[in-house]
Amino acid sequence: MNALPFIKMHGLGNDFVVLDARAAPIALRHEEIRRIGDRHRGVGFDQLVLIEAADDVDARLRFFNADGSASGACGNGTRCVARLIAEDAGRPEVSLRTDAGTLSARLLDDGRVRVAMGEPRLDWRDIPVVESCDTLELPLDHDDLPRPVGVSMGNPHAVFLVEDVDLVERHGAVLERHPFFPERANIGFARVFSRDRMRLRVHERGAGLTLACGSGACAAMVAARRRGLVGDRATLILDGGELDLEWPGHGPVVMTGPVATAFRGEIDRRSLLESA
Repeated sequence: MNALPFIKMHGLGNDFVVLDARAAPIALRHEEIRRIGDRHRGVGFDQLVLIEAADDVDARLRFFNADGSASGACGNGTRCVARLIAEDAGRPEVSLRTDAGTLSARLLDDGRVRVAMGEPRLDWRDIPVVESCDTLELPLDHDDLPRPVGVSMGNPHAVFLVEDVDLVERHGAVLERHPFFPERANIGFARVFSRDRMRLRVHERGAGLTLACGSGACAAMVAARRRGLVGDRATLILDGGELDLEWPGHGPVVMTGPVATAFRGEIDRRSLLESA
């Protein structure tokens, strides 16, 4: 298949190339994913989402970062695909399987999508980090930053609760690859304004600084809730807009926010590799 149809979507500017492989499998090499993700020679994306057929749920989702690496979870990408599949099926609720588990999503009347992102994993081995520790305060001392909270949403997160979220620009890339995180980590810098409002910026593993990160927003909600800084519901302000989060301290983290389709097109796989 040389002509590869795709849909370009985004959630608050966190952008995705969506490939539908339900009718016929699509095998992508690592280098092809990187080239599609190149914003100058390809299409460009924060993550690529591959939709695959499944017998017991509406679809199976696989996520890939712009550097070609796999990602176990992607909140905004899940919401985008949930809207596509719900509209195709003609019903508001869908069930999607990911490496982070089976997620339920609902298309709301106002066009936003609500997804239960699964229960956060809070053991040090789940994130993972290199040593046994309390993930409420990871023993990671870097510069003058406070110790972060560790959370797994199917992918690893370290959340720094700070006054200045722009510190992510200086520290995000270094901390992503810190030896403390054997599988690297998504690095979030969050500021709590009140019991129901926060500001967040995230350096995503394999993608860099993004306009929004859905799983990062879930992790920040969990981190702040575990520290007793927010209640069961909070609005998170990201560079690209706002997400509403719910987590009462147990069970799945529920995220609600907008999604949009930017355009549709076709990728010429031969030209893509010839430009390498």
